[in-house]
Amino acid sequence: MKLAALCDKDIAVGLRLAGIKETYVPKDDSAKIWKELSERDDIGIIFITEQIVEDLQRELKDFRLQNNIPIILEIPDKSGRRKDYVDFISHLIKKAVGIEISKEK
Repeated sequence: MKLAALCDKDIAVGLRLAGIKETYVPKDDSAKIWKELSERDDIGIIFITEQIVEDLQRELKDFRLQNNIPIILEIPDKSGRRKDYVDFISHLIKKAVGIEISKEK
């Protein structure tokens, strides 16, 4: 399974340095790139910056309800994590394992 990313130009550079070869930077329509990525069967994980997640909110919600793969990881952009961030990875772990994983403060 491959890794892919749908992100801005700055994040794409860092992800390429980290070894993710398939990085996509939307110019106008991120929905078109998302549709192409979500229909591929060779991708296991898609990294998407939170700014793009806002644009694709409805499509991602529908996709997550119907599919488990590829896993969608929301990553912060260079401005940092958003306040209304929802951790879907913890939800997937709870669904798979049956217990909630939380970080102590």
